[in-house]
Amino acid sequence: MAENKPSLGRDIGWRLEAFAYDVAEALARAFPIDAVSDFGAWLFSRLGPLTSAHRVAETNLRIVFPEKSDAEIAALLAEQWRHLGRWFAEFPILDRILADPSRVEVVGAVRLAEIRDGGGPVVFISGHFSSFELMSAVIVRSGVPCQITYRATNNPYVDARIRRGRIRYGVRLFAPKGTEGARELLRALSRGESVALMNDQKFNGGVPAPLFGVTAHTAPGPSSFALRYGIPLQPMSVQRIDRARFRVIVHEPIFLTDTGDRNADIEAGVRVVNAWMEARIRERPPEWFWVHKRWPNEVYKRAKAPPPAN
Repeated sequence: MAENKPSLGRDIGWRLEAFAYDVAEALARAFPIDAVSDFGAWLFSRLGPLTSAHRVAETNLRIVFPEKSDAEIAALLAEQWRHLGRWFAEFPILDRILADPSRVEVVGAVRLAEIRDGGGPVVFISGHFSSFELMSAVIVRSGVPCQITYRATNNPYVDARIRRGRIRYGVRLFAPKGTEGARELLRALSRGESVALMNDQKFNGGVPAPLFGVTAHTAPGPSSFALRYGIPLQPMSVQRIDRARFRVIVHEPIFLTDTGDRNADIEAGVRVVNAWMEARIRERPPEWFWVHKRWPNEVYKRAKAPPPAN
């Protein structure tokens, strides 16, 4: 429709971004996997601290680890930039990583086989841990029928390239929008298919629930779907073992309690999910995606405010 057509300036900007993506992808595919990963770590360790996202990451770390000293926070900041750089550089070559069986270990593959062979459907949940894209590939390659969701990027040309890259390793993604998107997920569950959702980003209008002791608005979808169909939440996570080598973990399923009070049960489910996220983040702090604003905007505004005068 005409109202959705971007301005000429925006369209040119999007095309330039897509060209830059193509160049970066071509370079990444021309070098050995570990060299690409190492370069990403080096690049982000230098550029990351110069960006506004550095302050966001620092604020998040201080929320989660109020007991840590300035030196410890600085060390975590530096380490998370290296991990984020590795993820960024590895993304265009995930198909190459997955093609090497020695690079991706799957813990709990038996659970995926159970889901595939009649133990489903389930609601897969996870967060932005390490190279989180690997989870989608592991689910698909296990043979589990699953609608894997993601948030489309604003730039449609880059988004098309991201989709194309994921197809290389067998993953087709669904970007749900609004009520119709939710209905499509419900239809998938009704067909006996599983759904996979990330559950560690701010969701405006979501359920207010504590995350590391601070209220965070969290998407109710996973808990709502699980309660509606009487199925479990199935958590997964990814750990970086060494450079571009990973462990994908299929954790024990989470069964929510259905008391008949749907709103209260969903809120309880959200709290359970947040607690699971907390545990994973504490286990391997540098590997989480610290640069997004997970908590309300007021938290970050306070962090920018100058200290009160004595």
